[in-house]
Amino acid sequence: MAVSSSNGLWSMASPNSFFLSSIKDPFIFISTSNSCSKSRSSFCSKQNSYKYSHQNALSYSPNSVADKVLKDIRNSGIIACLRAHSAEVAVEAARAAFQGGISVLEVVMSNPGVLEVLQCLIHEYPSKSIGVGTVLDGKDAKDAIKSGAKFLMSPAMVKDILDDVTRGQALYIPGVMTPTEILFAFNAGAKLVKVYPVSALGGVQYISALRKPFPHIPMVASQGITIDSIGDYISQGASSVVLSDAIFDKKALDQQNFDTIYQLARLAALQGDEAVESRRRVW
Repeated sequence: MAVSSSNGLWSMASPNSFFLSSIKDPFIFISTSNSCSKSRSSFCSKQNSYKYSHQNALSYSPNSVADKVLKDIRNSGIIACLRAHSAEVAVEAARAAFQGGISVLEVVMSNPGVLEVLQCLIHEYPSKSIGVGTVLDGKDAKDAIKSGAKFLMSPAMVKDILDDVTRGQALYIPGVMTPTEILFAFNAGAKLVKVYPVSALGGVQYISALRKPFPHIPMVASQGITIDSIGDYISQGASSVVLSDAIFDKKALDQQNFDTIYQLARLAALQGDEAVESRRRVW
């Protein structure tokens, strides 16, 4: 179990031997906040004085927001998906994941204080691609974009979001399941689709089968993916994979064991880098 010291340093008393055998250097997660706040209003040190302006904060044109996110997703091979039981835990878990090497983060819409969490993280990590997941309607999409989301993700395709909401200000990644849905979403303007729930549909073999008729459509594999299967998914045609519990372990979140999350993120990031590099050599 993680122990928090007065200077914001977490360490594990008995690190899992799996991680130590996988990565040689020691793991130490250093919190970027002075302490883990008890109230939502203070979980981000600059939350009260900071108001995010999507247009003013961008140093690049709106159309390039989607392009940058697409590039980050493809280059990292991983989208980390965060579900937490409080805003405070969500922020600390995200910090641990970023320090572990994650560059693309999806914060699920059902997280308490999701828009405040989003604003805080974008302020602290302006170069990261941070978005909102499980967006099911136009209102939530608009609220997320106003709060600075660089991408939106849904378990299905929400046509209103694709047609009317993003307008180049963010990348929209609709969820698809069948070949018909994949082609429909792509023809409707989606630059990237999320194949969900991929494990229930056949996993790596399903991605491989879809890649044959749709080599021109970038796909993200999502649901039930483990760290050790990242390479298989990417080698068989996925642009990236979504990792949820594989990084943000439920027990670690419950115990606020952010060092474990850091370790999992670091291992996932390394696996993603290796898979992407292997894809470059082959393709």
